[in-house]
Order: sequence, then structure tokens, then C-alpha cells
Amino acid sequence: MLSPCMPALPSELVPALLDWYRTHARDLPWRRDPSPYRVLLSELMCQQTRVQTALPYFERFVARWPTLEALAAASEDDVLEAWAGLGYYRRARSLHAAARAARDLGGLPPTEDALRALPGIGPYTAGAIASIAFGLPAAAVDGNVERVLSRLDRGPESPWTAAGKRHLQQRARSLHEGRGPTEHAGDLTQALMELGARVCTPTSPTCGGCPVAAACEAQAHGAQTVWPRTRPRKPPTLMAAAVGLIEDEGRILFGRRSPEGLLGGLWEPVMVPVGALADATARSLAEGVPKRIGLEVTVGPRLGTIVHVFSHRKLTAHVFAATPLGGRLSLPPSPEAYADARWAAPGHEPAMSTLARKLLALRNAPPLLLAAEP
Repeated sequence: MLSPCMPALPSELVPALLDWYRTHARDLPWRRDPSPYRVLLSELMCQQTRVQTALPYFERFVARWPTLEALAAASEDDVLEAWAGLGYYRRARSLHAAARAARDLGGLPPTEDALRALPGIGPYTAGAIASIAFGLPAAAVDGNVERVLSRLDRGPESPWTAAGKRHLQQRARSLHEGRGPTEHAGDLTQALMELGARVCTPTSPTCGGCPVAAACEAQAHGAQTVWPRTRPRKPPTLMAAAVGLIEDEGRILFGRRSPEGLLGGLWEPVMVPVGALADATARSLAEGVPKRIGLEVTVGPRLGTIVHVFSHRKLTAHVFAATPLGGRLSLPPSPEAYADARWAAPGHEPAMSTLARKLLALRNAPPLLLAAEP
């Protein structure tokens, strides 16, 4: 019988976890076929995203690019376009870069160290692929697993620190010592993930359905919602911008962000970052567009305001109608310039973020009445 008096041994926890997983595991396409490529794809898609949200994207990706080699041969633009709406676009670029690097190696390598050498692959993703696809006793600690382990042991105190992360990695790895010789390492990894996603949830854990509740130190002390400890959150950084829906002959002008940074590599209606919301004016847009896109414009009425929240940033954007004054589109030699620019007709827009789609949706909005600007 499991005892809450001290952290349970792997040999006590693992049989209960595996028995529970065999009965309660969701039927997911990457579990039916846990090939290395499909595991890579699922893990990157499901990071910071609900499984139900990621599922249709996963199905579309494997239908369009059924193998690692097929994805590696795709253009980054096509990958970003297929990813559009899933958010955290750095994951899409990491997926594409990792696929290309792995293709050159002859496939995804079967060790944690070699997987971590691929671009964009960190400890968690490497551990998940090594464990689920290759059956290695590798630690894969995502938010769900961190929550399960922290509640079981009531620790560590600071899981976001390097020491806290090492502790959780070691604890997850140690659980593999409790597996039987015929039990797959990936099943244990996924049991921990599944338990955190469906039972050991952040705010309302259903401890009555937990296979290891008797060993849970947090439950024994009535402190389930206290663990894991969380880092104090800082208020989001406030950002402001003026955006131009620059239209010519039914087409809208788009700029492409540089590959690095927020929304890297994606296209958007021309956006001019400003220092404060009060500066997001028609004048700031008219002065900023030539620096970003190399084209003089006439700014028309304001169409609306979009407030968009990123993970640690909050953007308020005033959106204006605008038209070009003539001349050729030519990106200026300016640090503020977009990486690329193009015109696109409705229905033929390039790969855009959710934010860009919100901005573009104001295209047909009635103009707003504003007081005259100085």
C-alpha cells in the first residue's frame, strides 16, 4: 500500500501509473503510430496548446507532409501558413529547421543528446521523443508532469530555477527504475502527461480518480493547489502601434517580419511600433511606413483598435486605411525595415498570425470619427 509519509519509491508508483494509463489513455493519432516524426510533430504542436486544438493541425500536417523528408522539403512559408492560428510560431520554425537537420542525418537520431543538438529541440522535446518513439528511459517534464511530480513530493520549492528543473528531471528519470522489463518507457512518460492533463489539473484536481493519490504529499496536507510553486508573475509589457491597411487596386500591402523575434517570419499589414498609445496616430503611421516599407502613403480614416495579448506582452494597435502615393515598392536600408514586402489580393494572403488576421478584418469596417490631430 502506498504511504504518504515519505516520497514514494518508483517501484510503488509506476505499476499504478501504467495500469491507469492502459485503461484511461486517450486515443490520439500519434499514440496509434508513435513514429519519431509523428512524435516530434505532436510534441511541438501540443506545447502550450490544448490537445483538442492541436489535433486538426496534426492531421492536416501529416496529410500534406506524411514523412520527415516531405516536411523538410517544404518551404518555411508553406509551413508557417499551415501553422497559422496555432500560435507560438517559433515552434513552427523550430519544427521545420529540425526536420531539415534530421533529414541530413538520415532521420531523427535515437538519443537525447543527439536530439538536443537539433535546432529548436530542448530537454523536454528530446526526452519525449527518446522515450515515446525510441523507448529510452528519458525524462520529459512539461507543465503537466511538473505538476504531478511537485504534488507527489511537495517540492521543489522553485521549479523554475536551474536547480528545480534538475530535481524534476532526476525524479522523472528515476521513475523508470520502477518499470518492468517488458514495459515501454514511452507509456510511463505519457502516463505522467495524461495524469496531469486529465486528473491532476491546475485548479480542480480530481484526486478521487488519481491512481497515486495515496502517495501524494500535497493531498495528504490538503495543499494540492499550492503545488507546484509558481514564479511571481510580472505585469505584461505594454506595446503600441499604428497599422496601415494600405490598399491599391483591391490588394493589401503586407510586410514580413525578420525571422528573429516576436512573430518572426510572418506577414502582416504594415505596422509601425510607437513609444506610447498616444503616439499611435495617423501622422506616426505616415512617417513610419516609408522607414519600414520604402513607400510614401496617404493615411485615411481610423478603422478601429485591436488589443492583442501575447504571453508577456499586450499590444494596442490603432488601424487606419491608407493608399500609396505612387512610386515603386522598395525596402529601404533601414534597421526598421521589414525583411520583405508584397501585395496580396483577398483570399491570397501570405502566412499570417492571428493578430494579423484581426487587423485585416477591419478592412471593411466603417471609419471612426476622431478629433482632428495636431
